[in-house]
Amino acid sequence: MQLDQTDLKILSILMKDAKMPYTEIANQIHVSGGTVHVRMKKMEKMGITSGSHLTVNYSKLGYDITAFLGIYLDKSSLYDQVSNAMMEIPEIVGAHYTTGTYSIFAKIICRDTNHLRDVLHDKLQRIPGIQRTETFISLEESIDRHLELKPEME
Repeated sequence: MQLDQTDLKILSILMKDAKMPYTEIANQIHVSGGTVHVRMKKMEKMGITSGSHLTVNYSKLGYDITAFLGIYLDKSSLYDQVSNAMMEIPEIVGAHYTTGTYSIFAKIICRDTNHLRDVLHDKLQRIPGIQRTETFISLEESIDRHLELKPEME
């Protein structure tokens, strides 16, 4: 299976507004609602799309600290073991295996600096294989978006 311009148009529209009804997308790109549905199922089967995404304003729920952690491992071969242990820490909402200075770069959300300290000291830094961490507190997120696809629009 391959993507064509219709698939890319559908995907581009949904990346801007995931709540847009298939019928409205169909009207915009001059196909039937059934076509949009079938194309979305195809992209899901191909692994291009999955599930849905809900954006939550964590600060409105009392979680005022977003931080990024540079994690140094004793050995890079410990990545899977450390990553699995990190899955047990609910405050860690994202992690990437990286090249460069850190072995893992993670995103963490906490209520306040005391909560952050507790997560770092009592949970994360106790994971075997983690040598040390560096913490970067985010002051503001200015960009959070999807990659913009450029299908040929009619």
